[in-house]
Amino acid sequence: MKHTHIASSTPSRTRIKLSQKRRNADEMARIVHALKEHPQIVDIRPNINTGSIVIYHAENDGTVDNIQAVLQDLGIILGDIFDVAIVEGKSGVAKDLTNAISDLNQRVGQASGGVVDLRFLVPVGLGTLAIYQLLQKGWQFETVPWYVLAWYSFDSFIKLHYTSDPEQKNS
Repeated sequence: MKHTHIASSTPSRTRIKLSQKRRNADEMARIVHALKEHPQIVDIRPNINTGSIVIYHAENDGTVDNIQAVLQDLGIILGDIFDVAIVEGKSGVAKDLTNAISDLNQRVGQASGGVVDLRFLVPVGLGTLAIYQLLQKGWQFETVPWYVLAWYSFDSFIKLHYTSDPEQKNS
């Protein structure tokens, strides 16, 4: 699995499966240390071989949310990949992905002091790639040309700055 996610959860036990980049002794120790500070957590059992952390906690409805908050504070975006139910017209996975990107966008904004965010960086990155490809390889009609990347830059800028839902037309 590529992303950190909740593999299973019962009222008193939650198992987290870590992403590949977090499966090292230092990172797991950092996560365990942060989780141990939470008063509702009874025991934590990390397993570096499987990349999972089993957390035994009090049977409280908010404990899993608190675990997610601790992980988020550590910079770990946690998604429940098993939830694919359709909620409000979106699948659970789509909602988790949207929330993760929104969180990342907020972190980029905070890191830059509010100067830039992903809605700015993605189009600028694609535009820069278009210019680079044009300068390096010329017009290149036989492969993906620079103007396609330029179009993606423009199109993503417009779509990422769309801030309201379209109005429903009366039929």
